[in-house]
Amino acid sequence: MVNKSAKILGVTLLVLIVLIVCIWYAVVREGRGGKLTVSFLNIGQGDSIFIDAPSGRQVLIDGGKNRSVLRELSKVMPWYDRTIDVVIATHPDQDHIGGLPDVLARYKVSRIVESSVKDEEGTDAAALSSAAAKETGKGAQRLIAERGQIIDLGAGAYIEILFPDRPVPNIETNTGSIVTRLVYGDTSFMLTGDSPQSIEKYLVKLDADQLASNVLKAGHHGSRTSSSELFVGFVAPKYTVYSRGCDNRYGHPHSEVVELLAKFRIPTLDTCTSGTITFVSDGKTVVHK
Repeated sequence: MVNKSAKILGVTLLVLIVLIVCIWYAVVREGRGGKLTVSFLNIGQGDSIFIDAPSGRQVLIDGGKNRSVLRELSKVMPWYDRTIDVVIATHPDQDHIGGLPDVLARYKVSRIVESSVKDEEGTDAAALSSAAAKETGKGAQRLIAERGQIIDLGAGAYIEILFPDRPVPNIETNTGSIVTRLVYGDTSFMLTGDSPQSIEKYLVKLDADQLASNVLKAGHHGSRTSSSELFVGFVAPKYTVYSRGCDNRYGHPHSEVVELLAKFRIPTLDTCTSGTITFVSDGKTVVHK
């Protein structure tokens, strides 16, 4: 009888210890200390950017081409967290939205933001639309991105939609990419999807003195169709990130872009060689972890 009571007591103590460890683990992980964290996920050839705001709100911009985004999210999110506040699909190309249906199936998402650009024959676009419809049935809000929209992340952090500035259902998908600027205090991140140089130059005309950002995600994975000298000059980033796969058949990043960034003496980081790339902002400075 004594042995049985001792075993019960031992099991009870073990359960309590495990619970205490889990609670403290959660407290440590959730203690952001006024920091904004931005991670360019290592999902191969494609884009996927995870934002963890000081308020605790989370945003995923794009999801790469397949389920690898789930593996990478598990590395930057607490194991017990199954919610994402906002998912943004910049445009309906496989290497940006292919993994998003799996994200929507795994996580509860409050808001889904998409470009109005269409890829009517794309199976990935159809899969995302179906998954997004299921989420709206569970209460998620589904929005079309439009210039001037602000996504408030709390604690002084927000995402501003810079483009599209009109409905773009019938243009080329890259041209219809959502361009966003993430702002926290005096720091900012320019996130351009696959926008070509024509859109970059248009944004310079619209926003010239408001484009400066600490970090620039090189448009279209470092393709020479993006990262115009004019745009890079006005953004004037302290860092530029290439989000791409090592074995990509497109030759990204293109030598012209590499040479341009070298000309501006802008340090570059590459998910191919560095894996997931994370920056932390305290609202005054941005540090590469």
